[in-house]
Amino acid sequence: MSNIGSPELVVIAVIVLWLFGANKLKELARGLGEGAREFKKIKKEIENPESDENQK
Repeated sequence: MSNIGSPELVVIAVIVLWLFGANKLKELARGLGEGAREFKKIKKEIENPESDENQK
C-alpha cells in the first residue's frame, strides 16, 4: 500500500472539487451514502434472516 498523508489527501480533494464542482459533489456524496446504507441493510438481512422475518 502506498502511504497517503494529509497533504496528498488535500490535493486530491481540491482536484476532485475542481473537476466535479460543489453541486455535483453533493449529489455524488448523497448517492454514496444511500448506497452504503443499502449495502449495510442487505448485509444485515443476510447475516440475520430470522430477525427480518419476525419484524414482518
